[in-house]
Amino acid sequence: MSIGIVGLGYVGLPLAVAFAEAGEDVIGVDVDLGKIAGLRDGVSHIEDIPSARLQAVAERMDFTTRAVDLHRAEAILVCVPTPLNRNREPDLGPLLGATQTLAGAIAKGQLIVLESTTFPGTTREHLVPLLEESGLVAGQDFALAFSPERVDPGRTDYTIRNTPKIVGGLTSTCTERALEVYGRICGELVPVSTPEVAEMAKLLENIFRSVNIALVNELAMLADRMDIDIWEVVDAAATKPFGFMRFEPGPGMGGHCLPVDPFYLAWKAREYDIATEFIELAGKVNKQMPYFCIEKIERALNEAGKPVKGSRILLVGVSYKAGVGDLREAPAMKIIELLRDRGGDIAYHDPHVPELTEFGLRHAELGGECDLAVIVTAHPGVDHGAVVEQSPAVLDLRGVTRSLRAEKVQQL
Repeated sequence: MSIGIVGLGYVGLPLAVAFAEAGEDVIGVDVDLGKIAGLRDGVSHIEDIPSARLQAVAERMDFTTRAVDLHRAEAILVCVPTPLNRNREPDLGPLLGATQTLAGAIAKGQLIVLESTTFPGTTREHLVPLLEESGLVAGQDFALAFSPERVDPGRTDYTIRNTPKIVGGLTSTCTERALEVYGRICGELVPVSTPEVAEMAKLLENIFRSVNIALVNELAMLADRMDIDIWEVVDAAATKPFGFMRFEPGPGMGGHCLPVDPFYLAWKAREYDIATEFIELAGKVNKQMPYFCIEKIERALNEAGKPVKGSRILLVGVSYKAGVGDLREAPAMKIIELLRDRGGDIAYHDPHVPELTEFGLRHAELGGECDLAVIVTAHPGVDHGAVVEQSPAVLDLRGVTRSLRAEKVQQL
């Protein structure tokens, strides 16, 4: 079987490699010339896909910027970004652009599957009319389905193989076609009745996390005002063996999914005269966390008799989550921006992020002089004990130094 992948980022490239490892031929398409050149040379730009793994299946993979080459694929999986615009509303530009391009390349009998996270109705209301500009009829001349990506960058316990795969086709035949394709790389398949069910299920997964993170973050701000250790509170509550799921506070949400996807459903809900206040409030709380962290930084420096202006502040970890270098929506970016606005002298240590070009900063080794170290992302392999030893004051936003019980350390 020949599989086409449109979009070779955090979702598309792992899928491409998984299909190649399963013995399928893969045509990978992306508009980024630099990315395509690197992949042709066997160089992966995704941390979850080591270059050696890419090179091991190179003979089965063809990387190109030419969408017309997808004409020879039996199935085409669309994995392009679905961001928000400046007004925090869905930006379907990349997806609709890719779909229009596909309309000029698809062939009768092909399967098209959308993996990009989006609002319910996108597959049926937006992809169908655009793809049918080809003269082919969806559900008759070609199969169409939605199957949401469930990628968690940096995670090794759940992979494409052992993460259940939701599939919702335009028709029952479309669903069966998609199940047959994904069955080659996924151990458990979850068919649902429509693309809309699959689209909504993906949003529910992410909104569930967003709301619960917002809840514990709001409690963290209250606990701080009440002089209660929120980490001890979470530890105590988590001893309940039923009816409670542990979520931990932090500097804010990052990545492509959690800060973005809930707004897709909130936007779509307005079409039905529903105000999703719970969802939007969670987004508001999580967006405020970097500002709360700035207050904590100002207090920590104030206790040392220093203002933010002119103080050397070391951020330990700047990517949005531990173990990866992904900076999408990373709270550290907002924290750096706010500290610089206040005149802070910023440095950062993150072995996964060599440089922050937008701030003109490069990764600094631990041990340099600073007035305050702020643990923003707790990467495995970073010696946080050494951070405490080498710094005059520490603000731990992730709770990783609690066991040290050092007086110079403050927690979120």
